[in-house]
Amino acid sequence: MLSFSSTTVKNLLLRKRLCFLLKLVCYISSVLIFCEFLIYYVVIFQCRWPEVKGGAHMSEKETSASVLKAIILADTHLLGEIKGHWLDKLRREWQMERSFQTALWLLQPDIVFILGDVFDEGKWSLPQAWADDVRRFQKMFKFPVSTELVVVVGNHDIGFHYEMTTYKVNRFEKVFNFTSGKLITRKGINFVLVNSVAMEGDGCTLCRTTEAKLVALSHKLNCSQQKPNHSNKRCSDVEKLPASEPILLQHYPLYRKSDAECTGEDSASPEEKNIPFKEKYDVLSQEASQKLIWWFHPRLILSGHTHSACEVLHAGKIPEVSVPSFSWRNRNNPSFIMGSITPTDFSLQKCFLPYESRVFTIYCAAGALLVILILAHFQLLTPPFYFAQHLISKHKAV
Repeated sequence: MLSFSSTTVKNLLLRKRLCFLLKLVCYISSVLIFCEFLIYYVVIFQCRWPEVKGGAHMSEKETSASVLKAIILADTHLLGEIKGHWLDKLRREWQMERSFQTALWLLQPDIVFILGDVFDEGKWSLPQAWADDVRRFQKMFKFPVSTELVVVVGNHDIGFHYEMTTYKVNRFEKVFNFTSGKLITRKGINFVLVNSVAMEGDGCTLCRTTEAKLVALSHKLNCSQQKPNHSNKRCSDVEKLPASEPILLQHYPLYRKSDAECTGEDSASPEEKNIPFKEKYDVLSQEASQKLIWWFHPRLILSGHTHSACEVLHAGKIPEVSVPSFSWRNRNNPSFIMGSITPTDFSLQKCFLPYESRVFTIYCAAGALLVILILAHFQLLTPPFYFAQHLISKHKAV
């Protein structure tokens, strides 16, 4: 009888321990699933497409037909084999993949633009390392047939001007179907893709080729914007494009002295804002900037490179938006831009991704609660009532 009773007690204790262990596994799994998966849905679900003028007065069918929904992001900086630690790669690439795939699923954009520095080591990676980086990128940023992906080249993809070679440019163009001076037109909206690394202005072979393409494209766009009854022999044989002022997409920002005038929670830190920008390194030169404005008279310029947000006006009327980095390696609060664009208007809205500091806080709070639960289960914590009673009795004895 005693043996039977002892066996029963042991079984009960074993069941309690297994039940407690199962609860711990469920608790830890829930925290991991939320912080590594669900949190992206919770945060990005709050983002809404901005409305363009007249959007509220158009029917749903008219809106979907005339408004191009675009996501713009920059500076993903996929780590390479030289500087990239495997754990850093695993963490950052998982974060960006989950953010991108969640955004595609929830927001369903027509097109996605990435404004350069896709890779961190493209400027010096060997063929095998380059192929591995491309494979990882295609896995992370895979997209459905209903969405188009357009990638602009950055200095980390092909090197700064002194590192840029025809070989590096060609292998980037082969993967992403990118050419500087390329025009893409979607829903009557003209986008001009610029290799800003080649806007050095020193007459190098790649620089001359890039500028020649841009000049030819500028002529075609300018001819397309002329009125039908305007006679111009230079435009008689030119292929006509939609008469929409173009949007420039490039990696380097146009020239500005610094980020001193930039505002917002994702702008540069106060220490960085007053550091003067170096032409042809941090921003385009004044000469190259003036050329692009004069050639294209854009209605909007989108750029990356600085990893921080900034909005400036050029010539008092042309807005430029510098898009912050999409990688948590560069920012605690990455984001992307959502744009609703028509041939005559546009509206932009920023969508922030989960703050890494908040995810870390959740993990710390969950870890502390886990320790308390374990200590309480093994009765290693003094119950508050008895602890208070002990203090009172001790005080009375004194």
